[in-house]
Amino acid sequence: MASNANGGFFSAISNRISSITSWSSATVSSMLGGVEGLEVINPEGGQEDAESEALKGRFKQEDRESYWKMMHKYIGSDVTSMVTLPVLIFEPMTMLQRMAELMEYAHLLDLADQCEDPYLRMVYASCWAISVYYAYERAWKPFNPILGETYEMVNHSGITFLAEQVSHHPPMSSGHAENEHFTYDITSKLKTKFLGNSVDVYPVGRTRVVLKKSGVVLDLVPPPTKVHNLIFGRTWIDSPGDYVVTNLTTGDKVILYFQPCGWFGSGRYEVDGYVYNKDEEPKLLLTGKWNSFMSYQPCDSEGEPLAGSELKEVWRVADVPKNDKFQYTHFAHKINSFDTAPNGLLPSDSRLRPDRYALEKGEMSKAGSEKSRMEDKQRAEKKVRESRSEKFTPKWFTLTEDVSTTPWGDLEIYEFNGKYAEHRAKVEAESSGDRVDQTGITFNPWQYDDSSVQAAAE
Repeated sequence: MASNANGGFFSAISNRISSITSWSSATVSSMLGGVEGLEVINPEGGQEDAESEALKGRFKQEDRESYWKMMHKYIGSDVTSMVTLPVLIFEPMTMLQRMAELMEYAHLLDLADQCEDPYLRMVYASCWAISVYYAYERAWKPFNPILGETYEMVNHSGITFLAEQVSHHPPMSSGHAENEHFTYDITSKLKTKFLGNSVDVYPVGRTRVVLKKSGVVLDLVPPPTKVHNLIFGRTWIDSPGDYVVTNLTTGDKVILYFQPCGWFGSGRYEVDGYVYNKDEEPKLLLTGKWNSFMSYQPCDSEGEPLAGSELKEVWRVADVPKNDKFQYTHFAHKINSFDTAPNGLLPSDSRLRPDRYALEKGEMSKAGSEKSRMEDKQRAEKKVRESRSEKFTPKWFTLTEDVSTTPWGDLEIYEFNGKYAEHRAKVEAESSGDRVDQTGITFNPWQYDDSSVQAAAE
């Protein structure tokens, strides 16, 4: 971002934030077939574009009105798992696989681990954290994982990644990734608020990264996300607010402000912020767009670029497939493939879900029926569990006594329990390292056998 002649870089950021906030705080309404007071926003347009925008999107007019009648009663509610949604709005990927997308640019964490400069280390780490937002811009909904479902990934930057659905009500996922440079651990419990034609998504979670060389521990807190035009208009996503990356070891911190999208797309995607030392003095400025690139530059104590210094690019989004149906990146396709599946793939893996696979093949009707079948079986398993006074116990993560406080509520913390390493060592010893075809494995995250579930259903 160019500096402002009347006040420099810091002043320019402040002025832009102020003006964009005033634009985006306005609302628009639409009246369509008796639907009144509905917010419809065209991110490239203005208030006068609401009516025409409302007629666009993935739904037919009669379907839009039908879904509105079904959904309007949930306004103000958390709809994370309480509403059955049509596969029409889904992508052939689960939330566990979405978690793995953060690993696409993991080389930035490798650089952070190798970096001796403590502030540049924070630049690499924060740009890694931002890099996934290009993928998160996709407006398709991933499948909610079945309780006990897992996702494993290898053959990418030396990383071993594992995620597991550890709770169904509330929906919670835990993940762990590791290579020679870092470990990554997350417990995530999404919280939502349905607002009619949009939904606010609050990232209730705790994310920790440990850089192995220095032992530095990083804590990541992303901003909330807003999904616009769920039913009327073309669905689009924005994440206005602060992304905070804190070095828990030294007290250094990165605060990046995600600009809200203003009228006619003003400010959309733009990110600005600073690396601060433990005394809250700015050391490096960062600027860019979360869907394309990030750069940094040394700055003075007032946040202005140092004379003679230049912006240096740290991250740029990789080339993506053209005209991809689900706007997937090449890495997203890699995540769905068996190329990144380890030998001895767990039968609970997301790749094996029959509804996900049917949707990937374009078989919408089969995807819908398989989704309903698995949701029914999950409810039947719950009945069996309750009838036996049993509780579900995750295999690869253990519930701790830690409770993390977030801006959106408290969170119980699960930790990676180490059993997976033993499992992998056993599998590799049995396979002699040769790749095994795993496409024929039957999806099985279930805790009970079919006879027990069938008895409960009856």
